[in-house]
Amino acid sequence: MIYIGYAIFVFGLIRLMVSFINWISHSYLPEQFTLDNKPMVSILIPARNEETNITNLLNDLITIKYRPLEIVVYDDSSTDNTAAIVNEFAAVHHHIRLIEGTSLQVGWLGKNFGCHQLALVSKGDKLLFLDADVRLNSQIIDKMLTYTDNYKLKLLSIFPTQIMPTRGSRLVVPIMNWILLSLLPLPLIRLSGRGSLSAANGQCMFFNAAEYNMILPHELYKSNQVEDIAILREYKKRKIKVATLLGADDIYCKMYSSLQDGIDGFSKNVFQFFGGSRFLTLLFAIVTTIAPFYLFLFNNSIYGFTYLLMIICMHVLVSLSSRQPVISNILLIIPQHLVLWRIIISAFVKSKNKSLTWKGRNISSVF
Repeated sequence: MIYIGYAIFVFGLIRLMVSFINWISHSYLPEQFTLDNKPMVSILIPARNEETNITNLLNDLITIKYRPLEIVVYDDSSTDNTAAIVNEFAAVHHHIRLIEGTSLQVGWLGKNFGCHQLALVSKGDKLLFLDADVRLNSQIIDKMLTYTDNYKLKLLSIFPTQIMPTRGSRLVVPIMNWILLSLLPLPLIRLSGRGSLSAANGQCMFFNAAEYNMILPHELYKSNQVEDIAILREYKKRKIKVATLLGADDIYCKMYSSLQDGIDGFSKNVFQFFGGSRFLTLLFAIVTTIAPFYLFLFNNSIYGFTYLLMIICMHVLVSLSSRQPVISNILLIIPQHLVLWRIIISAFVKSKNKSLTWKGRNISSVF
């Protein structure tokens, strides 16, 4: 029993080291930027019932001075004022246009279909796919081009800094980065060709158009609900250079405002944080839950208290890397862990009942 305790302790120590690497590596876009050339950039936004978000995003986009630039919004059968709002902007800003969505084809997920349709009509040498609920710094295009040119990248994904206005959002949203940044050193996504060392966020994906049009990744993974990770792994498999960064002050997102929205959202893809394995997901939750109690019972109090200190340090490092409130995340360690269990249980129930829904569509029937 004591050796199991040692293994648990070492696992915690490794996660702390990974958290430190992600903090010290400063995995953000560069503050300084220089461009030798200016390729045309297409900003592509799939939108379904986004009237509460699309105005904010378009207001950010029209502050971008970079040219040549086009902004294309795909209206995915919205029943609200999304299309009307985009058309109002397009009437004033001629580099903005709206694409009316077509009927969703069998075997496709809505967002993947929208991204594919956007790519088909894009004119850019670079393709930046954004979710409608993100907010941007006006210099983000220059910074992304500088970073991708420096490292010869063909795909760059960024995890936006999360806006958490409510207690419910502060309970659920930090869980994503707590898992990611304590298990995966972000620099290895760029430095290693291993597909297992992959993470991406579909809220912000920046492609070189030549490789995108050769692979057509959104069509290749048309029914994959975590197409972002699948696409990045596909690029790695093809030996194409990729990277994943954190948003810092360049890109923000209010992903979820309420606790239940967050649970529903993360239950769609929590298994993918662990390579699609339900067993590993459950094992991670069990080990991280029982670890301090196990160490106090079967090893000794020194191991137990040291492990608790490591947990706190881990949350501090992840919070600093993610630009999230440190004190809040420390005070909510236990409630956030209980929410993780709610997410996992919800994922098991929904997958069993085939009741996964998103944006008003049942996405279980696609798989």
